[in-house]
Amino acid sequence: MSEAFTGGCQCGAVRFRAEKLGRPSICHCRMCQKQFGSFFAPLVSADQAHLTWTRGQPTLYRSSPKVKRGFCNKCGTPLTFQSDGGVELAIGAFDHPERIEPEIQVYHDKRLPYVDRLFDKPSLSTEVQQERWASIESWQHPDHDTDRWPPEDEA
Repeated sequence: MSEAFTGGCQCGAVRFRAEKLGRPSICHCRMCQKQFGSFFAPLVSADQAHLTWTRGQPTLYRSSPKVKRGFCNKCGTPLTFQSDGGVELAIGAFDHPERIEPEIQVYHDKRLPYVDRLFDKPSLSTEVQQERWASIESWQHPDHDTDRWPPEDEA
């Protein structure tokens, strides 16, 4: 993928622009589960020469002798997986994650035993979800670049 993609953390303290992405994947290893606090980690490799941190930088945590994991030190959003092989970005941190569909699963043998059945579960009705969402005021950074964030700083 050679088009430009932008993204960042939930609070907007860290933003990036990536112009050359590689293969999107889902990693089931235990370290990725812990980093994301989830069932797996959706990641896409990025060409470091075409990756720019446009606001802030991720804080790095060394999770093993060969891996560093980047996150926003203000809101905790997982952002990167870094190793000798390069950098991978969290797909959910992109402004348009729907444009980056995973193509492969990594450490599939380590997946949680119920992952393959997750989407067979019943779902909450759309009406109930909309009613709940209507009462929530989001302070999350919007899914696009901004000159300043948070907006209160502009006063």
